[in-house]
Amino acid sequence: MSVLVSKDTRLLIQGITGREGGFHAQRCVEYGTNVVAGVTPGRGGTMAFDKVPVFDSVDQAVRETGANATLIFVPAPFAQDAMIEAAEAGVELIVSIAEGVPVLDSGRVLRYLRGRKSRLLGPNCPGLISPTAKCKVGIMPGSIHRPGRVGVVSRSGTLTYECVSQLSALGIGQSTCVGIGGDPLIGTNFVDVLKLFNKDIDTDLVVLIGEIGGSMEQEAAAYIKRNFKKPVVSFIAGATAPPGKRMGHAGAIITGAAATAEAKNKALKDAGAHVVPSPGEMGVTVQRVLGGR
Repeated sequence: MSVLVSKDTRLLIQGITGREGGFHAQRCVEYGTNVVAGVTPGRGGTMAFDKVPVFDSVDQAVRETGANATLIFVPAPFAQDAMIEAAEAGVELIVSIAEGVPVLDSGRVLRYLRGRKSRLLGPNCPGLISPTAKCKVGIMPGSIHRPGRVGVVSRSGTLTYECVSQLSALGIGQSTCVGIGGDPLIGTNFVDVLKLFNKDIDTDLVVLIGEIGGSMEQEAAAYIKRNFKKPVVSFIAGATAPPGKRMGHAGAIITGAAATAEAKNKALKDAGAHVVPSPGEMGVTVQRVLGGR
């Protein structure tokens, strides 16, 4: 079992005929994902790498292929329209890779999604992967993952890969790895994913990777303390970042006491999470916690 994706996921890729979209679409297919369609306006009726039909619109692709998830590779100025087009077509899971989406555009998309059945991951994220379901909807390197029972949720793509690499090297597989992205406004947050992992009978432990900026980690800590039933191992990036200086992600900036790594670590520790001081200790900490159960 996995969260958000499964063997029933039917993926379409918006921007499949572009360089990035085409490259990662092929990697998804090679991993085992059921890629059923691509969408590029003006390229309808063609085939991507001789096997995936391309349509002019998301609505047409959904009607003709039954696609229920989309992976978006379009330039940031067009990402807003691409996300809304997918939601209008009734796509259940929208994963956007676009980098540099204006905050106002993200706000408009999130407001548009209210009350609709579509869930947005991003607008700037690496996507998600379930080694158990052999389903990859994103840009992460599939070869480092192995099936197992540890969930990973992270604001950082790179640290997700680092964590997964450590886990796999120790023989610890993953149920689902979810990158929620590092923008100031995002569609799916830590609490949303933790709720899914809480219900997933095939996830025994969750690694939560946060960073400076905002208060999502504190909100996650409150949920963990109140409702989460499984062990959590957490790491917060940016402990040495000076206040007011953005570090990497658009949302990774210390704007107040609550946005610091120290405050986030304290909240998570108070909630019962196993707080890791260094990214190099994520894997061995998971191994230790699982060994003690």
